Amino acid sequence: MRDVLSEAQRRLQAADCPSPGPDSMEMLCHVLGTSRTHLNMSDRLSVVDRVRFERLLMRRVARVPLQHILGAAAFRHLVVRVGPGVFVPRPETEVVGQAAIDALREWPQEERLAVDLCSGTGILALSLATEIPGVVAHAVEVDPIAASWTRLNIDDHHDAWVGNSSTVELHVVDAGTCADPGGALAHLAGRVAVVVSNPPYIPEGAVPRDPEVRDHDPSLALFGGPDGLREVRRVMVAAAILLRPGGRVVIEHGDEQGDVEQGVPAVFMGHMADHEMSLLTATPEGQPLWRDVSDHRDLTRRPRYTIAVRA
Repeated sequence: MRDVLSEAQRRLQAADCPSPGPDSMEMLCHVLGTSRTHLNMSDRLSVVDRVRFERLLMRRVARVPLQHILGAAAFRHLVVRVGPGVFVPRPETEVVGQAAIDALREWPQEERLAVDLCSGTGILALSLATEIPGVVAHAVEVDPIAASWTRLNIDDHHDAWVGNSSTVELHVVDAGTCADPGGALAHLAGRVAVVVSNPPYIPEGAVPRDPEVRDHDPSLALFGGPDGLREVRRVMVAAAILLRPGGRVVIEHGDEQGDVEQGVPAVFMGHMADHEMSLLTATPEGQPLWRDVSDHRDLTRRPRYTIAVRA
């Protein structure tokens, strides 16, 4: 087994995979149906297991995402199913989830209404519903293929959120228009405590560095218009309609989009109520829709998400 792992690590290093050692161990654990803790208790591999491991290794050398190979991605306290057609949740989004959890915990249980816009796997909605009791979480995903993964994960974790006295509901609609009059979430206008979102935010024309992202994540989940902020602005409008006064939006962004003068914080600080938004939000025309806008960093100290409070 040690020889097999050593050779696998060498091949993954040659393919510029970012974590050859852990990836090799994860794939071997998957083949053997065991954990890293118990992996050291084994020594020899059967021919069948070596063949199965080689098949996985060849895909990883080709830079297929490890999560696609294993069919799952770990996030906070949960594991969700992933595959072609859905964005793979990343570790940096875990701090976004924590910020949304912290914000929702401040509300009484009977008022813990949350919306996850651009939901993808559904992991943010599920994290809220399984880590905080009594949450009513709505997951919004426009892509039918991605939404099939959302539905699968909601069903997989049914016992966890039901056991936590929470509910999770999926809406296969556009996040930017879901709160408009006649939209799927129009009935929630002015009632939601927390809106969380990891929207597409890569500028069009930019090429993601990692093949795992560039070649395997759906483009609909990656690209956000010429400046990368098109979907951020649309999510911001939907959040302004959905949130109650004092409610918070927590939105992820790229590490170059945290600038308070040009980035996502600036978008929120410059969002004033026009005639239409005045009617939809009961905010006087020309008045700001947001207060206490702040930007926050992830565990690598890179700008990662913006929090804004509904004025």
